[in-house]
Amino acid sequence: MKKKQIKRGRKPKEKPFVYRYVFRLNAEENAQFLAQFDISEVLTKAEFIRAILFEREIKVLKVDKSAHDFYIKLTAFYSQFRAVGVNYNQVVKALHTNFTEKRAQFLLLKLEKQTIALIAILEKMTRLIQKFEKEWLRK
Repeated sequence: MKKKQIKRGRKPKEKPFVYRYVFRLNAEENAQFLAQFDISEVLTKAEFIRAILFEREIKVLKVDKSAHDFYIKLTAFYSQFRAVGVNYNQVVKALHTNFTEKRAQFLLLKLEKQTIALIAILEKMTRLIQKFEKEWLRK
């Protein structure tokens, strides 16, 4: 009786990469190559080069840290602004239910002045956002 052989080792690949090409870059070209490679988020340089050679679509995503931080803070501000709106509605309702008509009207007048100041701040903020987008964000 013949003994059954046990196959060991790595399974052979269906389409192995056996051809190798070498090219050289100067310092400037290498820096440009590495910058594009980092932006592409491809895992290996060989994969990146193959994608470029065979015209596969490469996703290049440039993240502007300042713009990202700007939008994070803007989102946080927006949620705070919504909270102010909710509180505003609760205050108006509480004024009408807990105070006399004259006292509620007096307090609403004070609240209206603060609301006007808040609107002015919001308009200024909107202008700053538009200026930031126009000058710093590329479409």
